[in-house]
Amino acid sequence: MSLADNTPRRRKFLKAASSAAVATTALAVPAVSRAQTATLRFQSTWPTKDIFHEYALDFAKKVNDMAGARLKIEVLPSGAVVPAFQLLDAVNKGTLDGGHGVVAYHYGKNTALALWGSGPAYGMDPNMVLAWHNYGGGKALLDEIYKSLSMDVVSYLYGPMPTQPLGWFKKPVSKVADMKGLKFRTVGLAVDVFKELGTAVNPLPGGEIVPALDRGLIDAAEFNNASSDRLLGFPDVVKNCMLQSFHQSGEQFEILFNKPKYDALAGELKSVIDYAVQAASADMSWKAIDRNSKDYIELKKAKINFYKTPDAVLKAQLDAWDKVIAEKAKTNPLFQKVLDSQKAFAQRAGQWQNDYTVDFKMAWNRYFRAPAKKA
Repeated sequence: MSLADNTPRRRKFLKAASSAAVATTALAVPAVSRAQTATLRFQSTWPTKDIFHEYALDFAKKVNDMAGARLKIEVLPSGAVVPAFQLLDAVNKGTLDGGHGVVAYHYGKNTALALWGSGPAYGMDPNMVLAWHNYGGGKALLDEIYKSLSMDVVSYLYGPMPTQPLGWFKKPVSKVADMKGLKFRTVGLAVDVFKELGTAVNPLPGGEIVPALDRGLIDAAEFNNASSDRLLGFPDVVKNCMLQSFHQSGEQFEILFNKPKYDALAGELKSVIDYAVQAASADMSWKAIDRNSKDYIELKKAKINFYKTPDAVLKAQLDAWDKVIAEKAKTNPLFQKVLDSQKAFAQRAGQWQNDYTVDFKMAWNRYFRAPAKKA
């Protein structure tokens, strides 16, 4: 048979093959393009204007950008669905698909949960606490605690917070005795520490602190950092801020997911979430340095009086902490288990950090501290 005789049949074959290829492509492409977007409704434990809510939005944006049209996280502010301290229960029940807060807010369910934010953490800074959590056994212990509480959630910790001030006071603190009798706001195990120092503690959520100060319901309060404190209005009602404290010197944020909702996601979307957490952790720590330092300057311009917390008060905090953890460990085996894990990691990692880290203050003072005037 000649080539000419075969041409009609070849054309027919090629046309059929082309049609099959188009049909195959039509079946394959819509599997992705028509995939239904999974939308997760989150709530933060922070007011809209707080930089912490901004951090929650930053995390969501990273997930949404990387996941394309397959996953979308929507973040509501504190109180939009449930009060701040009810976030864990709401995520567990599926009332919310997830949330953004801190582990210490769940302190009332098991005191050991506050060890991820309250207290000196055996001398670890916040980034070291995260290192312990991710590589030193902390994550497995947190999962164990949530399981003991029948909390069906997936937890990610991220975002090392800068050391928090002792707080905002109507009168500056110069000695330990000045703490006695104060109506004071804090959360977590810091509640017990400040009680040991003689204060009357009221564990208010972030959005309620400044109104309580303004109405005289409390005399003093701590929250977190220069940016949050400024945005929430602390300088409008109190003019004295005491810097440096051990009550919350190693805290971090928590991102929660309802476990059934999380388990239903495709494996690659879980990977997107995992890497978004890591990226958000770094980004948050960089943003905190930039924004907190700028807002610290603005607070000084607003004539806020800043004082270093006296060493005697810092030592009293450590003394109170030792008493508190000894009492809690007696009645809570998981509390002791977390302490033992933290202590073992801190002893090793802390010695390395302390021995290797140079005194950055020496260099800063060299270039920026005005020389002392000669007599």
